[in-house]
Amino acid sequence: MSTLVPGPHDSSEHAALGTADSLPSMNNGHLAEKSLFTRLSTHLAGDVDSKQCNGVSIFACFLTGFSSAISFTACYVWPGFQTGNVAQLAIAMARNFDPSPTRTNGFQKGDQQALTALISFWLGTSLGRIGDRVGNKRRSWLVSAALIQVLLALTSALLAHFSGEGAYGINRSTPSWRTPMGMAALAFLSSSLGLQAIVGKRIGSPMNTTVVLTTTWVEIFNDPQLLSFHAVPSRDIRIAGVMSILVGAFTARALLGVAGGGGTVGVLCGLRLLQAVWWGSIPEKAIML
Repeated sequence: MSTLVPGPHDSSEHAALGTADSLPSMNNGHLAEKSLFTRLSTHLAGDVDSKQCNGVSIFACFLTGFSSAISFTACYVWPGFQTGNVAQLAIAMARNFDPSPTRTNGFQKGDQQALTALISFWLGTSLGRIGDRVGNKRRSWLVSAALIQVLLALTSALLAHFSGEGAYGINRSTPSWRTPMGMAALAFLSSSLGLQAIVGKRIGSPMNTTVVLTTTWVEIFNDPQLLSFHAVPSRDIRIAGVMSILVGAFTARALLGVAGGGGTVGVLCGLRLLQAVWWGSIPEKAIML
C-alpha cells in the first residue's frame, strides 16, 4: 500500500487557499465596522425634533435644582440665578455708603462668591456660540454640550473634595467654599449651568432656559386652562419642570449628609452623563410627504 506524502507546493497552496477563504470574513467584518461608524456619524449629524425634547428638558430642571442645592448649602450663592447675584453685588457696593454701624469695608467673601458665580456663568453660556456654528438642534452638538457639562461637574467635584471644606456653610458671614479651590468648585458648577441654559434656550424648551423659571411661573399662572382637570400639555409640562427643580434640590440636600459636597457633585456627573445619552436618543423630526 502506498502512502501519499504532500509535496512542498501542496502546503503552500493549502495556506494560500486558507488565506483566500478568510478574506471574505475579514472584509465583511471591516464593512460591518465601517457601516456602524457611518450610521453613528449620520445619526449624530441629524437634528433632533424639538417637540420630542420635553422629557430631557424636565430632567434638566431636575439638574438645576440638584446643582443649586449644593452651592447654596455651601456658600448661600445660586449658581444659575444671576439676577440675585447681580443685585447682591449692587448691594455690596451700596454698603460702602451705609451709616457706620452697618457699613462694610472691603469685598466680603459672600460677594466674591457671587461675582465668581456670575462670571463663570457668562463663560459657560458663551460656549453656546459653538452651537450656533454647528447647529443648535444638531445631535452631535447636544451630546457634546452634555459631555462638556460632565467634565465641568467632574472638575467641580474634585475641587470640592480636595479643598477640604465642608458641604455646609456655618452662616452667610462664614460660608464654606471660601478657599481658592472651593471658589473654583463653585465656578465650574456655575459654568455648567450657563451652558445648560443656552442649550435649553436654543432648543425651544417650554421651560425656556431650564435654569431660571420665573418666566415659567408667569406662563403657568396665566395659562387660560390653568384650572382645567383635563390634560393640558402647555401647562402640565411647565408644572413638571417646576416640580423637578423641587425634587432635584431635595435629593441633593439629602445626599449631602451622606456623600458630602464632592460626592454629591460626583453624583451630578453621572446624571449629566445620562443626559448626554438621552440627547443622543431623541429622534429626528418626521418629514411629512
